[in-house]
Amino acid sequence: MTLELDLLDFALLAVAGFASGWMNVLAGGGSMFNVAALLFLGLPGPVANGTNRIAIIAQCVAAIAEFRRKGFSDFGLSASLALAASLGAFFGARVGVALEGEWFERTVALVMGAVALTMIFDRGAAEDPARKTAPAKNLLLGHALMVGAGFWGGFIQIGVGFLQMPILYRVMGLDLVRVNMHKVFIALCFTLVALMVFAAKVPIAWEAGLALAMSNAVGGWAGARATMLRGAKFIKYVVLAAIAAVIVKLILF
Repeated sequence: MTLELDLLDFALLAVAGFASGWMNVLAGGGSMFNVAALLFLGLPGPVANGTNRIAIIAQCVAAIAEFRRKGFSDFGLSASLALAASLGAFFGARVGVALEGEWFERTVALVMGAVALTMIFDRGAAEDPARKTAPAKNLLLGHALMVGAGFWGGFIQIGVGFLQMPILYRVMGLDLVRVNMHKVFIALCFTLVALMVFAAKVPIAWEAGLALAMSNAVGGWAGARATMLRGAKFIKYVVLAAIAAVIVKLILF
């Protein structure tokens, strides 16, 4: 799908992409910036939903490279969890391609509201130093739950990190750095599956997607560094304000 973009459009995509990449790696919910920007540029819901996946792939590749450079990788466990999530994503994407018009925008607004509430009421969990060396536990349950997380990721992507993190942290007992390390690898794999489903069903705005991908990759790299430096808190209120503005736009305009 061809989309005529001017300099202001590219600037919008650059800001949205960086914010998305940063937030997705640190926690989740960042895809709302990508989708909102694409909707603002006039793309139909399913096209925006599919095009967003290009940027997510770039963001995950950048984050994985940064984690690996710092010595954080466990590709065996990441790959098995990604396989489970990809199965769910295949079916979720088949549902997502059919969601359009006002229903898509209402769903996005509802999800973004849930993301905002999660951020407001989540006080965080104290990190147990023993987690840094402890092996993953509850492997069967963790993989089963990841199928559901993958379904949501394939369906709409927004907020999928908030589903992955409790599975990896609370169910499987991993420390926060390894949680994010696995999360981005899993997201890369199931997003590739979802993009293929969307590309077969709807026209993808490749130019806009690639523009987002460049800034998403930078945001993902920065988010991976911030994860290892524990630097996520200071953007919380800015993100909440942005969420509120986008929800108002989707519902009232």
